[in-house]
Amino acid sequence: MNMMSRLLQTLMLCTALGALAAGPDSVAKSDRSLWPDKLDSSKGFDRASRAEILVFADALNQLARQDDLKAELHLKSVDAASVAKISERLSATLLSNYREASTACDGKEILCDKLASAADLARSGAALDTQLPAPYQPWLANARAFHRLYAMELLRLAALFPKVSSEIDVFSPAEKTGFELADRHFLFTFDDGPTAKGGSTDALLDTLKQNQIHAMFYMLGDHLKPRSDADAALKQRYDGQCVALHGWEHQSHQKWADWQNSVLNTQKLAQQVFGEAYRPYFRPPYGQRRPDSAAFFAQNQLQVALWNIDSQDWNAKISDVEAAQRVMSLMLLWRRGVILFHDIHPKANRAVPWLVKSLAGSGVSWDRCQQY
Repeated sequence: MNMMSRLLQTLMLCTALGALAAGPDSVAKSDRSLWPDKLDSSKGFDRASRAEILVFADALNQLARQDDLKAELHLKSVDAASVAKISERLSATLLSNYREASTACDGKEILCDKLASAADLARSGAALDTQLPAPYQPWLANARAFHRLYAMELLRLAALFPKVSSEIDVFSPAEKTGFELADRHFLFTFDDGPTAKGGSTDALLDTLKQNQIHAMFYMLGDHLKPRSDADAALKQRYDGQCVALHGWEHQSHQKWADWQNSVLNTQKLAQQVFGEAYRPYFRPPYGQRRPDSAAFFAQNQLQVALWNIDSQDWNAKISDVEAAQRVMSLMLLWRRGVILFHDIHPKANRAVPWLVKSLAGSGVSWDRCQQY
């Protein structure tokens, strides 16, 4: 298949994907094999970062201007104020990220126009079809499909917030999101474990040790309890890693009447089992927590810890390779953040080494959980 045929085929895919709603069944997937450059240098990372930022800026701008966002997102109602707030915040972040990605621009680099506003970003992104060199055009078609779906994912969360809380926004400045990290700094996190002895959690712990990665594990009390009794060496298995709280059961803490006991009982168990490896963070299942919970967390010396890069590895519609490539594109877009995986699924064990290897030399720093 020649390049033109491949381009036309990808454009048709883009059009088809663009008609879908970013609901639970629609997952934005990125094909990193279409990007023609390596990411083994800071310049290479920045070049790819600028490209992702421009395409997403255009997609976000187009969706935010839709007359009927309810129909676009397949929702019965939309919190317009929340959508406007989130869109403005994301646009400001994109502009700041583009400037960071342009600091090393020179006469030989592409996508280095000086852009002064979010509107400039969107216009530049819209013009890429005619301005981006030919080797990048197959990537562009795929990226437009990916970022439209991803923007719909985010705007859907914004449209429901705060009625349905999520990682899209905070209720308190004390809540962590991942955006507070420094440029090119990322933290791996894993939810819902631990699995039974010999399961995917243990395999992942071995992989992290081999790759010298120090990650945060957000544990469920009812998953930890059986292993804490049966495996006396569990604490040693997590040597170099960090353990935090995900509640006792995986259900929304926004509507659960007993949510406070869910947090406290898990905290007590995690402290008993892991000692110094325990970290005072709580990640609410689905990102759902009560708007008035800040005082409770402060009283119990806990912080809500969300995420800003979602691998979607829990979804059966995405493979381990697709989850890894999605994460890479979002790392290029946001340039910092907390990456969400799940150690109860084997996808993370295959995705993490690929990311570490693929981004070697790019200037990316995998932060230690102890420093978070």
